[in-house]
Amino acid sequence: MRSTTVIDLNWAGHPRSIACALLRSQNHCVLVDPGPASTVHTLRRQLEQHGLTVGDLSAILLTHIHLDHAAATGALVRENPRLEVYVHARGVEHLADPSKLLRSASRLYGDDMERLFGVFLPVPSANIHALEGGEIIALGPRSLQVLYTPGHASHHVTYFDPADSIAFVGDTGGISINGHLYILPATPPPDISIELWDASLDAIAALHPKRLFLTHFSFSDNPAVHLANYRERLHRWRDLSGRILARNLEDSAAMHRFAQEIGAEATQFLSPDQVSEYLFNGALNLSWLGLVRYHRKRAELVSQPGAS
Repeated sequence: MRSTTVIDLNWAGHPRSIACALLRSQNHCVLVDPGPASTVHTLRRQLEQHGLTVGDLSAILLTHIHLDHAAATGALVRENPRLEVYVHARGVEHLADPSKLLRSASRLYGDDMERLFGVFLPVPSANIHALEGGEIIALGPRSLQVLYTPGHASHHVTYFDPADSIAFVGDTGGISINGHLYILPATPPPDISIELWDASLDAIAALHPKRLFLTHFSFSDNPAVHLANYRERLHRWRDLSGRILARNLEDSAAMHRFAQEIGAEATQFLSPDQVSEYLFNGALNLSWLGLVRYHRKRAELVSQPGAS
């Protein structure tokens, strides 16, 4: 038996927001991005519908350690201490001791953080496997290639199943609900890099996958078109945010202007209900803050002595 199944975690009561992938092959059951700790109860119920428990899982593959992708990991390992956890090397220390990550996230989410993400328990170091990119992870008869794909986060990886030609791209491919051609970037702080993101999109495209699996949300079945559309919109956001910053508006007015522009763009492609789904998933205030940080870091680099 070999399958790849979408598990809708119904995050904060919103369907089609966070998708966890369940990979099954012979005796191996693996999750890609198990989601926030606040949805562990939903994950358990979904596993039960497939005749599984957390104890039947053998591994967790994390594309990156942002709370909406990874915060459930510690709770699942506590429930099943045999779980192997794969993550980029830059994320290892934050899984083992999430205190710094949580302090950073609390500045963005404030009092809503625990309600949205639950309690991020530490993962024992013995369970964690550090990745750099280039590895092959053997999961019974299924083998996954690991690509280092920064841009959204400096510790982001993509997993590629060459047999089924599926690339599990996390947030590198943006937000697209069930393969819709409108793709919303997710550009939160602290380490957005459009240049690295472009290189990551090139690396994914070079695989010639037949399907992309996006954590937000589910499969995209036309990867070449998806990646091209996404690159164009990501560049458009970069340019739009740069123009708004150049107007030297107050912070709140600049963020409001950005949200207005993106909201107006979304209505050209989506129904009102779809717009609500996308904007909930996209958290435009955080994307604005990430783009602001990106532009300011680039300006600092240009201003340094010897910069060309």
